[in-house]
Amino acid sequence: MAMQKRSNIRLPPEVNRILYVRNLPYKITGEELYDIFGKYGAIRQIRLGTSSDTKGTAFVVYEDIFDAKNACEHLSGFNVCNRYLVVLYYQSNKAFTKMDKEKKRSELDRMKEKYGVSTEN
Repeated sequence: MAMQKRSNIRLPPEVNRILYVRNLPYKITGEELYDIFGKYGAIRQIRLGTSSDTKGTAFVVYEDIFDAKNACEHLSGFNVCNRYLVVLYYQSNKAFTKMDKEKKRSELDRMKEKYGVSTEN
């Protein structure tokens, strides 16, 4: 009955199984993240940022979209080690925007050089 009820619910288009978490303490472990996020449902994977520009971030992938929605609603603003978590739905189209801009810029520069076009006055 509960499963049938869930299938009738329409979710907003941005809702998905992957959550992007920001403002994490740098010293948090994957095990601690499993403890925090595991309360809301079965987790398939957690990816913790380790490089200097991804530290303090993580991706949490849930088995079920409704568990991810519940976790996002309840953990956004949750206090962990005096830091308030920012929990968002992962949006692939926004994730690659910066990379695409850099790629297009380098392509444009290459074409300018190839055809001898200068934009300086």
